[in-house]
Amino acid sequence: MKIQLLLFLAIGFIYGVRSTVFTIRNNCPYTIAPATLTSTGPSVTTGFELASGSSTSINLPARWSGRVWARFQCSNNGGRYRCNSGDCGSGQVTCNGAGAIPPATLVEFTLADPNSNKDFYDVSLVDGFNLPVSVIPQGGGCPSTNCPVDINAQCPSELAVRDGSGGTVGCKSACVAFNQPQYCCTGNYNIPSTCPPTSYSNFFKNLCPKAYSYAYDDQTSTFTCTTGPNYLITFCQNINNLDSETHVE
Repeated sequence: MKIQLLLFLAIGFIYGVRSTVFTIRNNCPYTIAPATLTSTGPSVTTGFELASGSSTSINLPARWSGRVWARFQCSNNGGRYRCNSGDCGSGQVTCNGAGAIPPATLVEFTLADPNSNKDFYDVSLVDGFNLPVSVIPQGGGCPSTNCPVDINAQCPSELAVRDGSGGTVGCKSACVAFNQPQYCCTGNYNIPSTCPPTSYSNFFKNLCPKAYSYAYDDQTSTFTCTTGPNYLITFCQNINNLDSETHVE
């Protein structure tokens, strides 16, 4: 790990751009399997299990954008890795460039944006929710963001995703659940003025005011930082939020 970090720092020095370290912490009372998906920049292929109470670090190259999420209720039956919540469909612990199958709580980053050299980051529930999460910049006084509430415990039945025992392991957004333009901000609803919040997006927003609740929820959901910090990403920031892997209504 130290060798990898030194390598990324050396590359950043050579090109005049810094690298970033994500520390991912699991405060959930069960094992999770975090992963990343690269949108632009050098590909970072990840996917690993993280026991309750443990953390690990990922070194991100300069000018990277992508997302971080976590899977849970995972098993490796018959040699194929599968998770009941947030699965990426790769059949392995490593996601190999595949993203989360909704619903999943997403942490989205654009590091060292080329137009401003700022970091942009947010927590997105546009594809729904599966785990509480917080993002805390390490140093520089930059703002944090989060979705600290276990939305699964309150999810409307028409949005709920359940496991084999009937427990709620995810809460779909209205766009994912119904695939209608007024919820997805498509078709005649493809600009902010024609795609206002709905009762469903307000449900997510009221529980997680700092997180994206639907496509045009920009003003209170996108955060920036100019000091080039590292980031602490914690799933289930308050370990008392969740006392089991599912919630049964």
